[in-house]
Order: sequence, then structure tokens, then C-alpha cells
Amino acid sequence: MLNPDTFFGGAPEVNASAPGRVNLLGEHTDYNDGFMLPVATPQRTLVAMSRSGDGHFHLYSPTFDDTVTFAADGSPPQGFGSYIEGCIRLVQAEGVEVPPLRVYITTDLPVGSGLSSSAALEVATLRAMRALLGFELDDVKLARIAQRAEIEYAHVNCGIMDQMASSLCDENNMLFIDARTLEHRLVQMPAGTELIVIDSGVARTLAASKYNERRAECEEASRKLGVQALRDVTDPSTVEGLPSPMRERARHVVQENLRVLEAAQGVSPERFGELMNASHFSLRDDYEVSIPELDELCARLREQPGVLGARLTGAGFGGACVALCRAGQAQEAAANALAAYNKNDRQGRILIPVPAEQKGQQ
Repeated sequence: MLNPDTFFGGAPEVNASAPGRVNLLGEHTDYNDGFMLPVATPQRTLVAMSRSGDGHFHLYSPTFDDTVTFAADGSPPQGFGSYIEGCIRLVQAEGVEVPPLRVYITTDLPVGSGLSSSAALEVATLRAMRALLGFELDDVKLARIAQRAEIEYAHVNCGIMDQMASSLCDENNMLFIDARTLEHRLVQMPAGTELIVIDSGVARTLAASKYNERRAECEEASRKLGVQALRDVTDPSTVEGLPSPMRERARHVVQENLRVLEAAQGVSPERFGELMNASHFSLRDDYEVSIPELDELCARLREQPGVLGARLTGAGFGGACVALCRAGQAQEAAANALAAYNKNDRQGRILIPVPAEQKGQQ
């Protein structure tokens, strides 16, 4: 494994970082022009960057122990390099002269757990380029470019929630996002609560999932209903005349938007937990993106004293779940839920709050 001093031949010119995100409500609504409530993770992706001076881009990640090198007029092989190439090419398209670079990427975000490590990589890369090259790019425009990098270069037809969250969230407040207008504002967490996130141990890869299939189903539902996007449907009964599975997909999106709008106005901790539970059941039954492991893990959490609600977080198909707990009770609830869940050789683990034994590694 290369260390930064070896990779750069000294200290890098700039460092930048960006967090992952935990989505509390508003799953699969962003590409329907809908509403979301994510919060930033304490774990972050760090990008160190310098000019390379040799006509080539050099990328290294100790996470993959892999070096990617490509010419200024070439492209890297598929993999983590495609996200960085997308950021480079799209900044160049904005009229910025980007010299060949050396880029060193480290992260304590768990890859494949649904906490948006890809958006954190994109946003941290763009922040480093902004610091190194001195161009003007506000945080919303940065999120837009990061989203385009994922769509056009990593070939994941994603919404903008992850990139907005990584660019604008903090750890102490939720971020209300309107995906159509990109209006955003910080919203206080329910009083007297804390979050815990648990990895199911089932890795997910968005590009290989049915994410794009779900998006296509929603777009077809919008066409059949004669609206620009499912965000424009406010009465859930409107979708009942659609054929299956479009009916179920649209029902989830419409009801999920209503859950976000209610929660963003401020509700009791108990009500927020109820909305999270309803969101999970909708993702399981109507959107069909959950898996048995996530369903069981959420059920184990809901059994614990102090847990107000639990649901999968991220696009589903594996990854993590999040629980809203009364303050001071999250760690015990997670430990008890994991003790039951991890029977049969499962590999569930706490991701947030960061376990004490991992804090020294941050």
C-alpha cells in the first residue's frame, strides 16, 4: 500500500473531504422531483490532490490498493476512476483548464453499505479541484456536477439527493431537499433522539441492482398519469388505476413525499418513528427494494426499548438500516438487535455512532 508521502513525493497541495449520508425519509423520491430528509455521516471521504507535472492523471486508493494512470486525453478503466474522470471532464466543460493531477483517496465510509460513498468521492474530488485551481463553484452547482459525473461516467442514472446531502448536510441536522427546485434548508432532528445505523452485512452495488428499472417504472407511471413527475401527484388514490407494478411504485413515491413533507414541519419523536416504519414497509411491499436481511434487522430493532422507528437507508438491495432511538439508548438497542440478527453467521455491524474501538482509526 502506498502512503501519501510516497505517492506525492512529499505533501499534497490540497486536501478536501465530504461526508456520506444517511437518508431518514424520502427514498427513491429524488428522481421523481420529490422531497428528502438526509443527514450527514460522521465518516468522510478525503481527497488529497496535487498537479502531476508529467502529462498523466494518477489515482490511488488504499481502500482498493489500486493505482489508476491515464493520459490527459485518455480515460481510466471502469471502477473508482470513472467517478473522478467524470468530475474532471465536467469541470473542463465549464471552461476550467484542468492540468494532469495526482489524486489520493482515503475513506472511513463503508463501501457497499448504502451510505453514498460514491457521492462523497465525487463531492470531495470537486472540492479539492476547486481549492487547487481556484475556480468559482457554489455547493449546489457542485452537487449538480457530481450527479452528472455519476450518471454520465459511472452509468448510474441517479437522482441528486446523495450529492446534495454530501455537499450541504451536517451531522446535527437533517437537510430538507426539494429535488425539482433544489430548495434546501436544515431541519432539526426530533428532540431527545439519536440515530444508529447498522450494516446488514449484505453488500450492494447500485449499478448492478434494479435501481434503473425502478426509475423507468416511475417515469412510465408519470406518463400514464399525464404529469411531469410523480411529485405532482398529491392524492395517493390517483395511482390506483395504474397497472401493476407501476401502481405500487407510484404509490410508494406519492406516500413517501407526503411523509417527508409532514416530518419537515416538525413532529414528535414518536410520530417521526412511525413515519420511518411506514417508509420501510412501503419500500418492502410497494417498491420491492428491501431484502429479508434488512426486514429482519429492522424488526429486531423495533423490538428494543427506546427504538422509535427503523427502516432501510439508501437505495436498498442490501446495505444498511437506520433506527431513531431515544437519546442514550441507541448503542444498547443495536447490540441487542445484532445479537439476535447475527446468528446463522451473519456479519451485521454498527456503522453509526462509530463504535469506540473504531474511533481511534478515524
